[in-house]
Amino acid sequence: MKKGFNVKAHWEKHLRSTALVAALLCGGGAFAAESPNDPYEGFNRAMFKVNETVDIVLKPVAQGYDKAAPLPVKAGVGNFFGNLSDFWTSINSFLQGKGGDGLSDAGRFLINTTIGIGGVFDVASEMGLDKRSEDFGQTLAVWGVGEGPYFYWPIIGPRTTRDTFGWGVDWAVDPVRQVDDVALRNSLAGIRLIDLRASLLPAEKVVDQAAFDKYTYIRDAYLQKRRRDVGQ
Repeated sequence: MKKGFNVKAHWEKHLRSTALVAALLCGGGAFAAESPNDPYEGFNRAMFKVNETVDIVLKPVAQGYDKAAPLPVKAGVGNFFGNLSDFWTSINSFLQGKGGDGLSDAGRFLINTTIGIGGVFDVASEMGLDKRSEDFGQTLAVWGVGEGPYFYWPIIGPRTTRDTFGWGVDWAVDPVRQVDDVALRNSLAGIRLIDLRASLLPAEKVVDQAAFDKYTYIRDAYLQKRRRDVGQ
């Protein structure tokens, strides 16, 4: 039987590899001519600074969580929110015409929601059902929608134009938003944000050490990753 799939470790490894590849692409050229994908760079850099200011508060909270929470707790939190995303991944797989993947993703959600106690334990990975990630931005790409200009938005961060519209749909159907109890909904959203920010800490160290221009570094890494996600 395969060892349990650790969502947090998987994404940390993925983010580190993305950052390192971007370093090779951007190294020495961080101050090159403006990117044709980023025609609104002035606005985007201003929004980047806004997010850096917000992160002055968020980052220490994430660091405290990462240091204080036992590994099983962090894995359980990551598994829980990862399980919620599996349902939407399944829908997007079907919308993209990938029926086999859609059935596998739906199976992951059902198994982990039941046997995995609400998704806290990733039983499905131990059963051989690999985790995937599909969002509506990827679905739009499969449907032939071009990526459009790059934007860096407050709070939600980097997005292409296509991914901005895709994020709007993802946000509208987010299971956490469907929770009626306001206090519970806000608590879940806050925990998810802190857990996500904590998962980015290892990649951030790579960026800080390698990047001459952090904004350019993040932009190029994001665009490269999204094009790989949609097979462009």
